[in-house]
Amino acid sequence: QSKVHVVCMAGAGLGVTSHHPILQTRLQAGQGYGSTLSCLLTVYRNESVAGFFKGMSFPLASIALYNSVVFGVFSNTQRLFSQLRHGDPSRSPGLADVTLASMVAGFVSVGIGTPIDLVKIRLQMQTQPHTKANTKPKPSAPGSCVYRGSIHCFSTVLQKEGIAGIYRGAGAMVLRDVPGYCFHFIPYIVLCDWTNPDGCISPKASSVWLAGGVSGAISWAITTPMDVVKTRLQADGVYLTKYRGTLDCILQSYRNEGLKVFFRGITVNTVRGFPVSSATFLGYELSLKAMKRDQTETNP
Repeated sequence: QSKVHVVCMAGAGLGVTSHHPILQTRLQAGQGYGSTLSCLLTVYRNESVAGFFKGMSFPLASIALYNSVVFGVFSNTQRLFSQLRHGDPSRSPGLADVTLASMVAGFVSVGIGTPIDLVKIRLQMQTQPHTKANTKPKPSAPGSCVYRGSIHCFSTVLQKEGIAGIYRGAGAMVLRDVPGYCFHFIPYIVLCDWTNPDGCISPKASSVWLAGGVSGAISWAITTPMDVVKTRLQADGVYLTKYRGTLDCILQSYRNEGLKVFFRGITVNTVRGFPVSSATFLGYELSLKAMKRDQTETNP
């Protein structure tokens, strides 16, 4: 089991550099962006290149741990189901086993992913102007910096809002990640099986790259509506507290901006989902293959 975690950390390292969607955050929770290109140009014009790297330190420091937990839970849950259902943990899992393992991995990921996303989004949104809201304003004025960095952001939210503040948006994240990881792992396994010849133990690198990319694009496209809700809930609270919860966020967003609001950032999500997922799965499979080869050479 420990090897699964080591392998997943190696896979995470390849995907981390492109896993920082500030454009997605600004499009989903910001104001005044007409399109992805408009958002990109506005960020560059107002904040220069440094603006694209806001909130990056916390995700960089934690993405390896996050991915290792997700992949580790997924792999070990599959083995557990195979053991319980067939008496053989090494038996290839069926579709039902993969689905259940994906759901468990998605649920567990929320425990680690919610604080990471909250800090990232608060840092990315703290200089954004906010429109009126029928709520109590925070002491800082919109456009000013509330947080000095990731640690200051985390400690400030924890001090002022407690554990509930750190896990703001967790309900929406469960609704995003539980089905999201089903559409992440299932297409990957199906495509790998389809593109690999019978009897091939390890999938080819090209198959992993394609299957991983397609699965990432599919999962992010499908989960974008709930990702919008999660992002808005977590961005809420930098200056104003506008939403009372997941349902209230959905209703207010729909009432004020219509159905199209739930598809904000879908292009960015889908496009970035391909290389991020490709790199993560490729790193995972190549590292796993290297460790198996090393184990064989060590124990002939």
